[in-house]
Amino acid sequence: MPRAGLCSCWGGRVLPLLLAYVCYLLLGATVFQLLEKQAEAQSRDQFQFEKLRFLENYTCLDQRALEQFVQVIMEAWVKGVNPKGNSTNPSNWDFGSSFFFAGTVVTTIGYGNLAPSTEAGQVFCVFYALVGIPLNVVFLNHLGAGLHGHLATLERWEEQPRRSQLLQILGLALFLTLGTLVILIFPPMVFSHVEGWSFGEGFYFAFITLSTIGFGDYVVGTDPSKHYISVYRSLAALWILLGLAWLALILPLGPLLLHRCSQLWLLSRGLSLKDRGAPKIDGLPRPQKIPISA
Repeated sequence: MPRAGLCSCWGGRVLPLLLAYVCYLLLGATVFQLLEKQAEAQSRDQFQFEKLRFLENYTCLDQRALEQFVQVIMEAWVKGVNPKGNSTNPSNWDFGSSFFFAGTVVTTIGYGNLAPSTEAGQVFCVFYALVGIPLNVVFLNHLGAGLHGHLATLERWEEQPRRSQLLQILGLALFLTLGTLVILIFPPMVFSHVEGWSFGEGFYFAFITLSTIGFGDYVVGTDPSKHYISVYRSLAALWILLGLAWLALILPLGPLLLHRCSQLWLLSRGLSLKDRGAPKIDGLPRPQKIPISA
């Protein structure tokens, strides 16, 4: 049965991969936090010291002192320390932020606003990506293949009653609509509210993220003037993983849905889908069956 085959696929391949995937992200978040948090704290303290010295010397400031201060700011920024605010700013390497960073590494988004600054962190990041990126690809491929195999049973839909065909079309359309709302509409609304963005900016961030482009011009949880909940960036990382998985699921659904709608339209014009070898009727060709599995 289709449901039994789908359950077997989940239990035999996808579920173990999912567990390995989540465990790998947790491992990465833990190691990044241990390697980077202390170095970030030292950089933040040094930056605050330089700001105080700048204020004390403001009356006799020269060009060289200004250039040195700008250099300090740039070095702090490269290490993930935001020049705004003070030393009480939330850490970029707490567990939630580290989990978010691990997710951007294995999904190849790479916003560019944060990177390991210690040599040990950079070496670990290289090997972590070497294993995590293929794991991410394999997981998404198996997830998409599971649904693809399940949808292959719909190839025999012409043998079903007209009502069942219509219900299948409505079910696929409902799945696509709900998925779009949950993945591409509601999250940008939440990000826009929390970050103070417009909805267009929130949707732009969602698209750039889920397409794995990751420009880094918009990143959640980076404004030091806002007080985020501790799990905010972890939830954002989970949204990224769910969004990528959803995209892997719907890729075969779009063409399938269009094909089924065209078949129903032809049926409504009085054409039979079973007599494929018959000549054209009323100038319209007989629709051909398009397989959805290789």
